[in-house]
Parts: sequence; C-alpha cells; structure tokens
Amino acid sequence: MPRTLLPILCAALLVVASANGAHAAVSQSQANRLGNSLTPSGAVRAGSSDGVIPRWTGGDTTIPAGYEGTGDHHVDPYKDDEPRYVVTASNLSEYRDVVPDGAAAMIEAYPDTFRMKVFPTRRNHTVPDHIAQNSRKNAVRASLVDGGNGVQNAFGGYPFPILHGSSEEKAMQAMWNHLTRWRGRYTEREFAEVVVVGGQFQPITMRQEVFFNWNREGGSPETLDNVINYYLSTVLAPKQYAGGGILVHETLDQVKEPRKAWGFSAGEVRQAPSLGYDAPIASSGGLRTVDDTDVFNGALDRFNWEYKGLQEKLIPYNNFELSSDKYSYDEVLGDYHLNPDLTRWELHRVHVVEANLREDARHLYHKRVFYIDEDSWNIALADQYDDQGNLYRVTMAMLKNFYDLPGVWIDIAAYHDLKVRRYHVQGLVNETEGSRVFKDDFPGDRYFSPFTLRRRLSE
Repeated sequence: MPRTLLPILCAALLVVASANGAHAAVSQSQANRLGNSLTPSGAVRAGSSDGVIPRWTGGDTTIPAGYEGTGDHHVDPYKDDEPRYVVTASNLSEYRDVVPDGAAAMIEAYPDTFRMKVFPTRRNHTVPDHIAQNSRKNAVRASLVDGGNGVQNAFGGYPFPILHGSSEEKAMQAMWNHLTRWRGRYTEREFAEVVVVGGQFQPITMRQEVFFNWNREGGSPETLDNVINYYLSTVLAPKQYAGGGILVHETLDQVKEPRKAWGFSAGEVRQAPSLGYDAPIASSGGLRTVDDTDVFNGALDRFNWEYKGLQEKLIPYNNFELSSDKYSYDEVLGDYHLNPDLTRWELHRVHVVEANLREDARHLYHKRVFYIDEDSWNIALADQYDDQGNLYRVTMAMLKNFYDLPGVWIDIAAYHDLKVRRYHVQGLVNETEGSRVFKDDFPGDRYFSPFTLRRRLSE
C-alpha cells in the first residue's frame, strides 16, 4: 500500500468509529481500582472529608432482627437512628447547597407540610461476586454505540463502572449504568399504585414479574439478542380492570429496535406499537410518561446529554418505614406528597446528569436533571422542566436496601406535578399480600411470549 494512502485510511477508520459512537474503554490499570480505591460498582470507597459520608466497608447484608424470610423487606434495621436535622421552609437557605432543586421546589410549593428528615448516611449497597467480576470485565471492553443509544461488549454488571471520555459520553454511561443496574435475575411483587388528588385516591393493585436477561446465568454479550429484560404486569384490582395488563420485551438499542410491547385484557392480546418516550401512562392520571417509569427508561436519542460531576446531595435512602404494614395507605399518603414523617433522607455522593431536548426532537420535558446514587447507580431524584424553563415535575425514588437481593433498589416512586398539585405513587405494599421476591430460577423465555400469554388467557 502506498504510504500516502495510510493517513487517508486511518482518518477514514476514525470517522467510522466516530459515526458508530464507540469510545475506547478504560485501561486495565484503571479497572484494577475496582474493589480497591473504588467499590466493585465504581463508587469512591473513601468517605467525605468531614466524615458525614462514611467510608464504604462492603455494604450491608446483615439480616435484621424480625426478618421472617424471602420477601419480608419491611423490617427497619435503622429504626433507632435519630435525625441529624430537618430541612423545612424556614431553614432551607441554610442547607440549599445540598438540597436538589426539585426537593427545594417541593418545600417552596408546600411550605407547611413538606420537610426532609435527614438521617446518618448508610452506604449499604453491595452486589454479588459475579456482578462485581462482570463489572470489572465490562470496564475494559464496553463502549457506547449508535450515538449512545446502545452498549456493546458488556453483560451482567455495570457496563461503565468508571466513567470516562467527554461530558456527553460520561452522562450517557451513567444513564446506562442506571438502565442495566443490578436488580437480581428474576423478581416478582404485588403492589398498588395511586393518583392522589387533594388527599383522595383509588388504589390499583398489580402483580409484576421481571426477568433481567442482562443478568441471565451463563449469558454473555453475544446471547443478549438486544433484550435487557422481560416484563409482565397484570392488574389484580379493582374488579373492572382485573386481568388486564402489559407484556414488554425491553430492547438494549431502542433506536435500532424499539421495545416490543403487548397489551392484554378480556382474553385478547394486542401489540402496542407506541409505548415509549413521553406517551402518558393511563393509570398515572397522566402524571407519568412511559420513560418516567423507573425514573428513566428507554432511548436517549431525543436529548443532548451533559455530565455535571459528582456532588454531595440529600436523596431518599433506606426508606423502610414507608412500606411497613404498621401504616395504612391513608397514613402513608398526604394530600400533596408522601408523609414526611415516614421518609428518610441521607447525604450521598451522586452523579448529576442534565438532559436538554434536541432542537429536532419532541418531548413533554425540555430539560431533565437526574441525581444518580454513586453506590448503586439508581436514579434517586429527577427534576423535569417545561418548554418555558420552569421546573414543574419532581420524581422521587424511595431507595432502600434489600437484604436478599442483595443491594439497594427503588421501593416506592412518587411523581409530583407542581402545576396541577397532584401526585402519583407506584410500589405501595402496606395493604397488599406481596413484596419483592427475588429468585434465580424463572419460568423461562416462553413464559414471556405473547403466544404463551394468549394461551394462558384462553384457559
């Protein structure tokens, strides 16, 4: 090959790599920090300089007294903790640097009722050994593809435990860590969701089953077949809606292949072609979009992404009391927000990610800010802005440690609309028979097939 063609060929290869959105993974020496100066999930092991955020010492898998077995996650191991302080309308300015904008907006909107009880920080997230090992492998091989709408060469762990590259790349990597974070292999739960209007609500009770194909035992990047998880949700009550629900095959690259979804009721199963982005969820009273579920899900392509750094913020953490059967829904649900006397906030380091709507895209939200727990990669809070730049929706994910997962995950999610002064809650279990149950065994791929679903409904 003539030497004069080498620079041209190299330049062409760089253009192709750029077009595919791929970025080199971190070096092996950087990956070796995982489990050493960094936790196995990529968080800073050291505590904060003032000692408020403690050093991570391995997480918490200790079964608390009173725990009765699989699915019993409501025993609060920290019930004797005393609040460090309480943030209210009268002292908000004193703590404003650690209060996320959405939480501050809630205090300002509801000064007489919304407050943040701040407790000692507990860094209790941990992951099984196989997730830690896979995360370490992913760190040196995973990359973004398709402009950040997909991930390649990753499986069964956090794809980007060490963020790297440009601000945009770091932001997208953080979002992918949330989308693929450790939540077990197969989980079931029974829960209620409500829309609260001036203190009034009607619970809808549902059964949810999820198989996380991303964590399939014996799987690999090659066996994913572009599917992260399989999701089945069935309405149990009230009677007029019972038996209906939705089946979803959640795809890895939703621009390349949109998620596959089927709605079912009265023995019929029909494909739902437009389940994505800002399509409203009917059971939420229009207060939750499809991509609000799990605080964020789906494709990243309608926004420009910016990483704002690792910051210390107050986020909901270790919220055991909210799920306790000691309380009824009436006691948990206030007129405009969850009962602040039953919520727990802690100071944690969070990855702050900002998403701004692309000029050529459409979405209900024109700006979104996500606060991602550094230990578990759960999005704990999200602030949503309208087309006038006003912060008008605030999402709070009430995180807590699940001993038999093990690890920290969202238990209850609350979606607040400050304009209409209503809110929607998912995940209530106080008056249901169920809670999350984690299993390694699952019914099999065919169980999540629309054809199998049709057969079951016809029986």
